[in-house]
Amino acid sequence: MRLFSQNVKIEALKRAPLFEGLSKKELTELARVTDELSVEPGTVLCREGSLGQEFFVIVEGEAEVTKGGKRLTTRGSGDFFGEVALVTTVKRTATVTATTPIRCFVMTRGNFRRVMDESPAVQRKVLEALAERLASYSDDL
Repeated sequence: MRLFSQNVKIEALKRAPLFEGLSKKELTELARVTDELSVEPGTVLCREGSLGQEFFVIVEGEAEVTKGGKRLTTRGSGDFFGEVALVTTVKRTATVTATTPIRCFVMTRGNFRRVMDESPAVQRKVLEALAERLASYSDDL
């Protein structure tokens, strides 16, 4: 049973800076390769120090973000995390744990890369978004 319509996924994906330059058609390609997930409170969605391989978008519910055991923030409906794991192999910088029942969707690195391989336009736009983020970080230094 599907938890979310394609439009819900598309609207959520376009809020992520990595995907903000994509067309509706390109966002639809990404939305098609996501998996829907329902989790109970206490479920760890990602753990600090482990290798990240997924990008999460919370549609309903809340999760607590901790680093070194200390609470940093709360993520809720419309929030996302883990997008860096789609483009490179890095360790998670924080732990994200469901504090309420959560309905979310997940995109794995493998599925993301498959879309990138099949769609040069998506690949180019994602690379441009990454370059812009890197440039903004270097400006801050």
